Amino acid sequence: MPRTQFLYLSEPDMIAAGVLDAARCVDVSEEVFGLLADGDYLMGGSNHNSHGMGIVFPKETIFPNMPVAGPDRRFVAMPGYLGGRFDVCGVKWYGSNQANPSTGLPRSVLTVMLNDKETGEPLCLMSANLLSSARTGAVPGVAARYLVREGSETAAVLGCGPINRACFKAIVGQVPSIRRVYCYDLFEENARRFADWAGRTFGIEGIVEPDLPAALADADVVSVAASRLKPLVVQDAWFKKGSTILVSGPIRPDDAFWTLNRIVYDNIHLHEAYVEEAVASADKQASYDGVIGGPIYRLIDAGRLPGLADSLDLGHIVRGAPGERQNDEEKIAFVACGMSVFDLGWGYELYRTALDKGLGTTLPLWDEPYAE
Repeated sequence: MPRTQFLYLSEPDMIAAGVLDAARCVDVSEEVFGLLADGDYLMGGSNHNSHGMGIVFPKETIFPNMPVAGPDRRFVAMPGYLGGRFDVCGVKWYGSNQANPSTGLPRSVLTVMLNDKETGEPLCLMSANLLSSARTGAVPGVAARYLVREGSETAAVLGCGPINRACFKAIVGQVPSIRRVYCYDLFEENARRFADWAGRTFGIEGIVEPDLPAALADADVVSVAASRLKPLVVQDAWFKKGSTILVSGPIRPDDAFWTLNRIVYDNIHLHEAYVEEAVASADKQASYDGVIGGPIYRLIDAGRLPGLADSLDLGHIVRGAPGERQNDEEKIAFVACGMSVFDLGWGYELYRTALDKGLGTTLPLWDEPYAE
């Protein structure tokens, strides 16, 4: 019986394998979008499209060691299979707690495990904070490649944390004409750091703008990656004509934002799964509150937007369906909710690179499975 072993990749190993290469991650993510359109993938649940399975912590408990609900406290497993040249199974596993930074930890701590699709044996366990950040940024990067108005020069970032840095890095790679970025954050120091970083990294003028309408007024491209703790309240009239709004985090616009502009989804079937799970839950509206697309689903339920089955997602645009920007006046909102298959695609790419470069540590699972 063959020995079972797997590769372990630490964060430094992942950096050496190229996890910070935003342009390469965008290319890989574009491949994944094509596979989504083809249907050559699986995610969790019987609908094959569930975002993941999480532990829901109680508000209170009689058990002294049991965690209770807190700001952004989550444990979530996101399994999947990705076809095409990747042809791999795996799972992204993460814990998150808003209190982590006070102890010097990132808010979320993530790992990805890749597995052989036939035997289930582990192939690679990898540090995934940087991987997840890169692929989260690459998804709106692909959208920018197809949807942003040519010659766009001004951007706005709403939320100036590490996720929006990854998003902006990918977006700038696809829209090199950007010359200025307005930085908005609930904490002005975060906005200042982002503006300084944009200048050092890309030679782009960074402007701290504490007034949200002013931050949006001249923005051709808007990247939303703000905190889940306080979603942004905005109005459609604040956005510039011809702008592309890349929604990677919670946002609460007025209804006109959704009903008057074109919506492009990341994956229609993922959003159908969110609705299906909300309908099956004890509180449909509370379920809607917990996901980025919730405000859209309410408008669909009310008959004010086309149903998801009659809508368009980015994968089909990548595969050639009509849907790229048609004129310089329309506003386009791209909505991304996160899928494990992007972690698997980027993770597999880095795993293969690590093998080629001799990176990481090989760990044994067993020389031979124990048997009585």
